[in-house]
Amino acid sequence: MATLTVAATYCKGCGLCVHFCPRQVLALGDKFNAAGYRVVGIIAPENCNGCTFCAIMCPDLAIKVYR
Repeated sequence: MATLTVAATYCKGCGLCVHFCPRQVLALGDKFNAAGYRVVGIIAPENCNGCTFCAIMCPDLAIKVYR
């Protein structure tokens, strides 16, 4: 099982990671960061298989995947 982290400071809520996650691990959350962007949340960490699609698609390098 992989561990996934989202750096709220860098996330701009573009949703690319949510769209490309094949296992629906991520979703746009209700929280906002200091810059006013809606931050992506991890809703199903147990589904993460460590494919890193989310981290690859993130233009702001806000996602880290540890296997």
